[in-house]
Amino acid sequence: MTEGKRNIIQGLLQEYNIESAADIQEALKDLSGGTIKEMMEAEMDEHLGYEKSERSDSDDARNGYIAAAYPQTESQRCIVHQVRNTLKYVSDKDRKAFANDLKMIYNAPSEQEGREALDEVTEKWQEKYPRAMKRWYDNWDAVSPIFKFSKDVRTVIYTTNAIESLNSTYRRLNSQRSVFPSDTALLKALYLSTFEATKKWTMPIHNWGKVYGELAIMYDGRLPD
Repeated sequence: MTEGKRNIIQGLLQEYNIESAADIQEALKDLSGGTIKEMMEAEMDEHLGYEKSERSDSDDARNGYIAAAYPQTESQRCIVHQVRNTLKYVSDKDRKAFANDLKMIYNAPSEQEGREALDEVTEKWQEKYPRAMKRWYDNWDAVSPIFKFSKDVRTVIYTTNAIESLNSTYRRLNSQRSVFPSDTALLKALYLSTFEATKKWTMPIHNWGKVYGELAIMYDGRLPD
């Protein structure tokens, strides 16, 4: 990790106390001043304030608070969390079969076929689990952007688990030592934890050349050469 990247991480930890969607919006507005120049796609969850944006160019594009800082960004609901929220309504004995049926939706080659799969899965399980599929219909405009990407690109933007892994690192730090002598001591501990976590970010992304090429075409002029 370069000194510049360390300074960015350290600065973010010191500058922002993010506890809500409003905090994230303020941070993004500040970052748009130069730290993060471009944001094409945002993978988010409902608890972060994911909602329709008044500044969105499209009536069905859910950019939420990110649009205030990056109006061209398209938001995508985290598929893994979408599946988890569905399966919480399903009994243990049916979860495996239900989860396999859900794959027909988000692995579909097109939005139309994904919507048809959604209707099929809903019809199959509706009588037994009448509320399980409701959020798929409610959130379809936030789920459907994924269908414009190929399988390789979908794998890259599929979930927020990378961020969850970092959050897990912070939670372990808190469980090991719940009291810190000062704010500075806490910030130092968070910085060191972040530094250790970044050591795992060295694995190359599978088929990255192909993925980058597709993204460069889709977001023409917005990615560096």
